[in-house]
Amino acid sequence: MDILGIDIGGSGVKGALVDITTGRLTTERHRIPTPSPASPKAVARVVARLTRHFGWQGPIGCTLPGRVRHGVMTTAANVDKAWIGTDAQALFRKTTGCPTLVLNDADAAGVAEMAFGAGRGHTDYVILLTVGTGIGSAIFINQTLVPNSELGHLELDGHEAEKRAADSARKRDKLTWEKWARRLQRYLDHIESIFSPDLIILGGGVSRPRKFGKFSGLLHTRATLVPARLENEAGIIGAAYSARGLTTP
Repeated sequence: MDILGIDIGGSGVKGALVDITTGRLTTERHRIPTPSPASPKAVARVVARLTRHFGWQGPIGCTLPGRVRHGVMTTAANVDKAWIGTDAQALFRKTTGCPTLVLNDADAAGVAEMAFGAGRGHTDYVILLTVGTGIGSAIFINQTLVPNSELGHLELDGHEAEKRAADSARKRDKLTWEKWARRLQRYLDHIESIFSPDLIILGGGVSRPRKFGKFSGLLHTRATLVPARLENEAGIIGAAYSARGLTTP
């Protein structure tokens, strides 16, 4: 069964049809630049364009960069602050004519990794960390998502953790991989001291093999530490898979 997955980011809105039994894209990804400003109405128009591009009339799963409670955005990152308080699910249903489920982007990536990637088969305590411009997070206990965690905003040494340990901080401060790994290690130590997970999955751009091998040997965790497997497709796959319970109008 195919479902349309859409991943809304700060620079692009990407979509594809996903076979939710295998987690594989059944079409090429289609990308439209994120409008500026990324207001609810402007982004909804892009979501509608993607829906028409695929000739889609069924359920849609869609990510947004912020906390989502029962379809309503309560925070907004890299999109217009007008999203806060917006019922995104109702908005997308109206503009596409399709039943739509909306969830946080890191949560969607985590759902994909748990169903089809590095977390598949794990029924213990798992934390996914997406390390890129910021640090997103998704928590799972017995394969069940604990939604809307924001572990990148934990305080660490007087700063928000992502301001020190995200990949953007490595680039901003012109750090070697070794020096950046020390910051990331400090962050992982903090995560483990609070949550004690069994498995930590590192996602985002640093999970790509050409990057992961440059620093992973410098990290030491009590939990098993592995790279995410689905890379740029995780948000689309997780969004589509999360919408599997929706019914076609």
